[in-house]
Amino acid sequence: MTKTHNRKHFVLIGIIIFIILILIIFTYIMMPRGKPVTFKKDDALYETVKDGDIICRLGDRFWSQVFSDFSVEDKRFSHTGIIRIENGQIAVIHAEGTTSSGRDFVKKVPLDDFLKVARAVGIYRIMDLEENKISDAAMEYLGLPFDWKFDMTDASELYCTELLYIILKQLTPAFEFNTTYIKEMGRDIITVDAISNSEFFSEIYYKK
Repeated sequence: MTKTHNRKHFVLIGIIIFIILILIIFTYIMMPRGKPVTFKKDDALYETVKDGDIICRLGDRFWSQVFSDFSVEDKRFSHTGIIRIENGQIAVIHAEGTTSSGRDFVKKVPLDDFLKVARAVGIYRIMDLEENKISDAAMEYLGLPFDWKFDMTDASELYCTELLYIILKQLTPAFEFNTTYIKEMGRDIITVDAISNSEFFSEIYYKK
């Protein structure tokens, strides 16, 4: 009986230690890294941005740094979305994966909310395409699940740059983004610097 009791005791201690380690790792991942940029309504961003512009940001969480490091040349950003302006209200349509259950999907959020975790922000405008067509097309994908497999062959789930790619291919079939092979994922993905380094876009705003 004593040996059995001791074994159960050690198992219980092991479970408690494991849970504590998981909580520590989760806290580390979610811990902000760097102070977000402060934006005001009269900032040049609000005066410059147009419907259909592409907004890129560097977030303040652990995964933001991971995704920015995936970029080969321009590591200023980790996430992207599409500007949607309706009745004077500026919003961002983006495919976001979070650790919170039920929040990893293509969504439309106020620009102010999108900027809350931003340590850097860039605005890009695509040339030779009516901007409103981009945001109109993006609306059709609201609610689609986030693509945790980062599989570009399956459009039933989308990650942030994949959403933009699908839309631009729909509007301009000849359009292509450069991809980067990510060893950790075992596949090619569209990194955020595929936007900032693309000849199809012009950078019209940047703030860090």
